[in-house]
Amino acid sequence: MELIIINILNILFWILGIYLLINCLYLAFFAIAGLFSLPKSQKHASEYKKIALLFPTYRENSVIIESVKSALKHQYNGLFEVVVISDGLLPQTNAILKEMGANVIEVFFEKSTKGKALRFAMEKLKHNGFDIAMVLDVDNVLGSDCLHYINNSFQQGNKVIQVHRTAKDVDTSFAFLDACNEEVNNQIYRKGHAVVGLSATLIGSGMAFDFSYFHKVLDGVGETVGEDKKIDFILANDKIKVAYLNDVFVYDEKVENAQVFTNQRTRWIASQIEFLKEYALEGLVKLFKGNIEFFNKTFQTFLVPRILLLALLFIMAVQSFFNPIGPGSVFWNSLFLSLCFTLLIAVPRRFYVDKRLYLAILQIPRAMIGMVIALFSIGKAKKSFMVTPHHHKPVNDNN
Repeated sequence: MELIIINILNILFWILGIYLLINCLYLAFFAIAGLFSLPKSQKHASEYKKIALLFPTYRENSVIIESVKSALKHQYNGLFEVVVISDGLLPQTNAILKEMGANVIEVFFEKSTKGKALRFAMEKLKHNGFDIAMVLDVDNVLGSDCLHYINNSFQQGNKVIQVHRTAKDVDTSFAFLDACNEEVNNQIYRKGHAVVGLSATLIGSGMAFDFSYFHKVLDGVGETVGEDKKIDFILANDKIKVAYLNDVFVYDEKVENAQVFTNQRTRWIASQIEFLKEYALEGLVKLFKGNIEFFNKTFQTFLVPRILLLALLFIMAVQSFFNPIGPGSVFWNSLFLSLCFTLLIAVPRRFYVDKRLYLAILQIPRAMIGMVIALFSIGKAKKSFMVTPHHHKPVNDNN
């Protein structure tokens, strides 16, 4: 009986090892691909499309005023309009935004979601002659000539674009860690994918769409907590490629402490599990029909979130020195070190000369704990709109 139990445990450990190996290989492949260059974005064009800058806003009365003020100052040779989708803003905030020149669309939902807010606004705007809809978070600031680059990319035939979202100036070591995490995501899921000819993964902001197509896409988003991931699947099903402009920036605030990090990741993990359940089988079917993009999106839902993966591999590496069952210490230590190497090459080189990076590394254990808490709190994301709080911060335009 004891031998049977040992054999079962041995098989389970090997299954876990192979699963985590696949995780590491996937991340390493795209991190290495991301080391190669993409063509330089162009900003000159023969015509200029009309752009709607959409700011879905949930009870963020101070930040949205500063973001709109910045957006209205953006230089663009064509027409653009700043549209604030006001969910729970104070009447005086709405009045200030209108005086500034923003188009304020008020929404009232029993259960708020970003997808529903965007759908309502697009319906209101559909006869206003817009060619492009760009979605921005409440704290986002456009980089120099951002709209010119987007306009040019659409003229080249793209229907969906993700620009490079990067951190504003950060105040805490935890925020710097989050900024590093954002850039690792950019390297693996956006630039790395674009280099090998796959679609970039949408982030939820800094993304631009053909207006008519986006209006159609939003019909299928519903009340999910992960509207960007849902749109990713819709695009993959429609075989619409997401272009990535690595050298075009939108600046974004990063989370400052472990509690906000945990709440944000709770929402992200909940959406990942939601789409894993919904698309696991369909992704395999699509693969056999030749839709690699859809299968790739599905495959990503099987991946362990990186901070959890790092923690799990560390635990497995330690236990391998005492536990003879399953893969040996060479296997587990190789996986752990390979993941560390993957993360190191995915962090931009400019971060290594910043002493805040080494303080941020000390925050990794807190981030790991936050991810574990998030994993056991995903039920909250289905019951409430877990918004991430924002504060107005200056932009450190050093990219």
